[in-house]
Amino acid sequence: MATPLHLDFERDIVELQRQIDGLLKTAEEKGIDVSDEVRILGRKLEVLREEIFQNLTPLEQVQVARHPKRPYTLDYISRIFTDWVELFGDRGFRDDGAVVGGWARLNGDSVMVVGHQKGRDMKENLWRNFGSPHPEGYRKALRLMSQAEKFRRPIITFIDTPGAYPGVGAEERGQAEAIARNLREMARLRVPVISLVIGEGGSGGALALGVTNRILMLEHSIYSVISPEGCAAILWRTADEREKAARALKLTSHDLFTRGIADEVISEPPGGAHADWDEAARRVKEVLSRHHQELKALDEQALVRDRQAKFEAIGEWEGKA
Repeated sequence: MATPLHLDFERDIVELQRQIDGLLKTAEEKGIDVSDEVRILGRKLEVLREEIFQNLTPLEQVQVARHPKRPYTLDYISRIFTDWVELFGDRGFRDDGAVVGGWARLNGDSVMVVGHQKGRDMKENLWRNFGSPHPEGYRKALRLMSQAEKFRRPIITFIDTPGAYPGVGAEERGQAEAIARNLREMARLRVPVISLVIGEGGSGGALALGVTNRILMLEHSIYSVISPEGCAAILWRTADEREKAARALKLTSHDLFTRGIADEVISEPPGGAHADWDEAARRVKEVLSRHHQELKALDEQALVRDRQAKFEAIGEWEGKA
């Protein structure tokens, strides 16, 4: 389901921002002082954003996670890391634009960064396949993660996909096998691995980059085995029940943190990450750096045990006595 540039519940925010922009334009054209009015409206805008975004329903959280103005993986990479060198191809079939990866430095430390990437316009979205990888995207990701392990370098993954591409060609080239191999091999990696859900975390397409020591989530991101629309279509045979499905899936960052799946929720700027890319990146960098330092202190065996114990602890077992 396409997401408009401004969501329904953002209308009051957009209108207030237009008033501020209009005042500033008038001030520039006529040379008058409107600083007091702008300051009052600016404060009102901050309060309005905070009130609205603190009381979002699960379905509204889904809409924010899909917001087309939200920063994507490459936007975070350019703001958080230095010396970024992108690497391409799976050495088997082709390069997949839906997955990006390469070497970079986090606070001077060499790390491997891998993530899903969506497009900003139709041309780029066709190249990026709307952030839905083919199997070669996951094979590229695994190639880069294996390279990082070879050189004993930490791995950071950015998760933002509606799910793996379900097309015939992708299935013919082993989509399920590629995802399953990533799950197995990521569980064995002998280096620190951190994942960050920055938007949508959809199904196995997200999990293929998510078997990590730490799962971090931005406040308005989501992580789920299926989309609310897909869930509603299966259970109620109509996507109109997507709001009910969103509540039942427990897919918000706070739901997942409460259940011990997400290790930390990173607060977003007022109005969401799409309202202030630089501030969102600053907050992400601060949390990433802290977890990176904590994991650096563990040896290889401890890292593998830590990762496996994390996933073994997820969920509940029921059995007859």
